[in-house]
Amino acid sequence: MHMSTKAASKVVKQLAGSGTGQSLMDRVTQAKFSLAGSGLGKVVAKATTEEIGAPKKKHIDYLVNCSNEPNVSIPLLAGLLVERTQEKSWVIVFKALITTHNLMNFGNEKFSHYLASNNCPLHLPNFNDKTSAQSYEMSLFIRRYSHYISEKTASYRAMAFDFCKVKRGRDDGVLRTMPIDKLLKALPVLALQITTLLEFDAHEKDLNNTIINAAFLLLYKDLVRLFASYNEGMINLIGKYFVGERHKLEYLPSTTQNVL
Repeated sequence: MHMSTKAASKVVKQLAGSGTGQSLMDRVTQAKFSLAGSGLGKVVAKATTEEIGAPKKKHIDYLVNCSNEPNVSIPLLAGLLVERTQEKSWVIVFKALITTHNLMNFGNEKFSHYLASNNCPLHLPNFNDKTSAQSYEMSLFIRRYSHYISEKTASYRAMAFDFCKVKRGRDDGVLRTMPIDKLLKALPVLALQITTLLEFDAHEKDLNNTIINAAFLLLYKDLVRLFASYNEGMINLIGKYFVGERHKLEYLPSTTQNVL
């Protein structure tokens, strides 16, 4: 493969680094995407470096904007992130999950739809980085966090919408005005997503870790929205109980009752 002098020079500079704190492997990965002409891959690599710290906002913003561009491949973007979740380093995997979570919340809905419809492997129940005491501890949070991201995707697959993004309001809120049959399907799905989120179970001392803190902030914002949707759904449910549809409520699964 022919490489121009300018391109070769750029790759050499990347490998040399610039005092960013990135590892040699980070720079090699970014250089690989540069050589392949994949700007998207290079930014995904930059968002998910081995450098301990949350993904940089400029990289998240770039990827969010890319998800809205008609000429950007959503399958490619999702595939690049899923590929990073298969790495052995807890830092890379955690940052890949955080980046994915950001795209689900702030990116184009096509991204969430692709993850849901293609059953992308985001749940990592067996992930275990044993390279240090810290990595072993962080692996537990990755297993919990990946479970939530996977459940968030499963909720979208079941309902064809994101509970965190649905319109809320007394007169035209989605859960507030949902027909009883669909509501009885939605509430258990929503309850399971809330339960899975709460299993992350980070304590104050854990939040000193900037990566956990970044995940926690996203989870907290999701939780506020999920509870708001759940509250509207329950108000709707109680209202239907008193207008003669109580016979249908006998089939409400116990999962929903646990959140109450």
